[in-house]
Amino acid sequence: MTELLNRDGVRLALEGEDGSLATVTLDRPERRNAQSPAMWRALAAAGRELPGSVRVVVLRAEGKSFSAGLDRQAFTPDGFPDEPSFLELARYSDGDLDAVIAEYQEAFTWWRRNDIVSLAAVQGHAIGAGFQLALGCDLRVCADDAQFAMRETSLGLVPDLAGTRPLVQLVGYARALEMCVTGRFVHAEEAERAGLANLVVPAAELRAAAGDLAAALLAAPRDAVIETKALLREAAGRTDDEQRAAERAAQGRRLRDLAGLGE
Repeated sequence: MTELLNRDGVRLALEGEDGSLATVTLDRPERRNAQSPAMWRALAAAGRELPGSVRVVVLRAEGKSFSAGLDRQAFTPDGFPDEPSFLELARYSDGDLDAVIAEYQEAFTWWRRNDIVSLAAVQGHAIGAGFQLALGCDLRVCADDAQFAMRETSLGLVPDLAGTRPLVQLVGYARALEMCVTGRFVHAEEAERAGLANLVVPAAELRAAAGDLAAALLAAPRDAVIETKALLREAAGRTDDEQRAAERAAQGRRLRDLAGLGE
């Protein structure tokens, strides 16, 4: 294992000889991996520093909880050291506030880019920002003790860390609205039924199950995976005719590449 980053509660490491598998680890177990702007910057840096050899990224967390969400210190008058408090942010201009939130969102958005497949291994609580971070990944393997909750609305806020679109895509508008507005816990069994979780396993088997799925994802040829992921990601925004045309174009590229005729 080669460690590439270790700061502010985030570790990034490469596994294996070819560097095709990366692991991002949330490492604040004493705080149940509660998140802060510093952690978000470290997560964004992890995305930027991924070598081109990486095909699969596993997101995991130390301790009993995946992430308890935003660190409660954010809600105090002083906030975090050297960071604007929520009260200060409220006084920013629209443009400045938009820029700050956009910077925070970067930690949650790179996981779905087409050149990688990302997989979250979730145990215990995944609340608020923790829920949205898991939603940022392509796939989720959950321990049977996993509990998801979107608590922002209950606090008078909204989920603003890029989690609303994948949540609606996974469970539908009505269920997403109910989950967000009530802030209730969605346990692992329901998460699997609703489409939030690809797989639920006993907590003791979570790391092995995530490893097995990562290995299966790595077994397919990389370019075919990239093309397939792009087709699936864009399918909802296309008409039937547009999607069929995209399939034909992608298959043409694959056939030419396999025949040695690619550019």
